[in-house]
Amino acid sequence: MQQRTIASGDGTKLAVRMYEPDAPAQGSVVIAAAMGVPQSYYAAFASWLATQGLRVTTFDYRGSGASRPNTHHGGLRGFKADLFDWARDYEAVIDHAHAALPDQPLYLLGHSLGGQLPGLIGNQHKVRGLLGIGAGSGYWRHNAPQLKRMVPFFWWVAVPLATRLCGYFPGRRLGLVGDLPRGVILQWRRWCLNPSYSAGAEGKAVQQGYAAARFPVHSLYITDDEMMTIQGTQALLDLYSQAPTRLEHIAPADASARRIGHFGFFREQFSQTLWPHALARLRSFGPAPDLPVA
Repeated sequence: MQQRTIASGDGTKLAVRMYEPDAPAQGSVVIAAAMGVPQSYYAAFASWLATQGLRVTTFDYRGSGASRPNTHHGGLRGFKADLFDWARDYEAVIDHAHAALPDQPLYLLGHSLGGQLPGLIGNQHKVRGLLGIGAGSGYWRHNAPQLKRMVPFFWWVAVPLATRLCGYFPGRRLGLVGDLPRGVILQWRRWCLNPSYSAGAEGKAVQQGYAAARFPVHSLYITDDEMMTIQGTQALLDLYSQAPTRLEHIAPADASARRIGHFGFFREQFSQTLWPHALARLRSFGPAPDLPVA
C-alpha cells in the first residue's frame, strides 16, 4: 500500500492510498466511503482486491479522515466544504486512478454515500460500472425502522444545535456519524428531508447529472441493514434513470453469517464469501469504455 496526497480541482489536498497488485493490473477500482467513515476502514478489502489483480484507490473526502486539516482542533470550525466539493474530490481521485491505467477498465465501489455521489461527478465517461453496497436514498422516511425512530431528534435538534454551537458537526463526541464540516452536514440534512433526496433538494442540474450516467449500476441491498431499506435502495437506482441498473438482495445466510448490517460487508470474516461476490460483480461490468478523443 502506498500513501499519497493529490490535489482536488480547486487545489485542496486529499489523502489517498493505492493498493497495487503483484502482476500487471487487470483493472482499477476506486472505493468511495460512506459518510463519516475513514478510508482506513476499507484497507483489508482493498488489499484483498489487489491480490485478485486489481489496482485499488481509496481516499478521504476533504475535511474527513486523513484529509482533515492538521490543526489543534482538526480545523473543522469554519472549514468550508459541502457535498458538491466531495463530488469534486471523487472526480479528482477517478482522474488520478484512470491516468495510472488509461487502457484498463475503471470501476467504482461506493459504500452508502459513495454510491450516491457518482451522479454528481463530471467525468462519468471514465467509469465502466458502479457497484453500490448499502447505497440508497437517505430520505428519512426510507430509513430502516431502528434509525427512523431517532431521526426526528437527529435532524431537528442535534444537527442544528450542535452545528450552530461548534461551527461544525461534532459527531465523534456525540457518537453520531462522525465529525463533519458545517456545509456537508447541513446540505445532507436538506437532502434527507426531501422525498426525492439530492435531486429534489438541489433541482434540475442534479437530476440531469444522474440521468447523464450511462455506466451500469449494480446495487447490493443487505437485508439486515439497520440504516437502509429496499425502498431507499430502489429510489437511488431510479435517479440513475438512463443507466442499466440491477438490484440484488444479500442476506446473512448467503454468507453463512448471523449478521452483515450496514458496515459489515468489509470485515475480513467475509473474505471467502461476500468479497469474491463483489469481485465477480465488478468484473461483470466488462472492459474499458471507448473514451472521447480529448
